[in-house]
Amino acid sequence: MSNETTLAFTVSDMTCGHCAKTITNAVLAAYPSAKVDIDLAAKRVSIANAGDRAAVASVIEAEGYSPADA
Repeated sequence: MSNETTLAFTVSDMTCGHCAKTITNAVLAAYPSAKVDIDLAAKRVSIANAGDRAAVASVIEAEGYSPADA
């Protein structure tokens, strides 16, 4: 029963490895079983096996970033 949905966000203010690590850590703290994939050059965050889009976006926003639908 795999119900794995991948959410994708563009995070234009994610500019460095520290930003990527901060977002990854925040998502994993909220959703320990999530799979986070960061493409820093494209400023894209893909997250599988997490909550709904609004909840995940809120986790990213709480860290000071501005996720937009990708």
